[in-house]
Amino acid sequence: MKRTELKGTFAHFLNAMDATVIAPQTEASTLDNAERSLRKLLADGAWLPTEYKQANPDKYQQLALYVDPQARYSVVSFVWGPGQFTPIHNHTVWGLVGVLEGEERCEEFTRDADGSWQPSHAHPLPRGEIDRVSPTIGDVHKVSNALADRTTVSIHVYGGDIGRITRSVFERNGQVRPFTSGYSNAKPWVEA
Repeated sequence: MKRTELKGTFAHFLNAMDATVIAPQTEASTLDNAERSLRKLLADGAWLPTEYKQANPDKYQQLALYVDPQARYSVVSFVWGPGQFTPIHNHTVWGLVGVLEGEERCEEFTRDADGSWQPSHAHPLPRGEIDRVSPTIGDVHKVSNALADRTTVSIHVYGGDIGRITRSVFERNGQVRPFTSGYSNAKPWVEA
């Protein structure tokens, strides 16, 4: 679908995100404004087509919903089957994680003096809750579906084209492996 054809809740969200990323402001203000917009988007999940809520039994899905043509931000649907989780990883840009359906569990990590990664804090993200990440406020975490018996769907907004950014996966022992996640779908739901 072309963005010019899009109507309703997601169209309003993208317009608000456009306004947010073009305004000169601090990262904190960008996150505040983007979070207000994301909170409205999470209020009712009817806008998201069913195919962007379907779990893959083998692995979690990172489905591109929209990628700004200038790569100023991207919007992604993460779909988690029961028991699915990410490795410990970073983002290198600001981001928001908002739960649309179900519940996620987020484990944040810090690096010890010996270079190993240790869990510093874990918390649930139930439906409607939003978490923030960025290199300035904390950027290394592991995310999983907190529900053993059903799918969880979350909407992630990042300050760049997250599927094309080279990031890192961290082993607990300190080993670092670069990766670029890509997307599980061939093209975004809404194209510029």
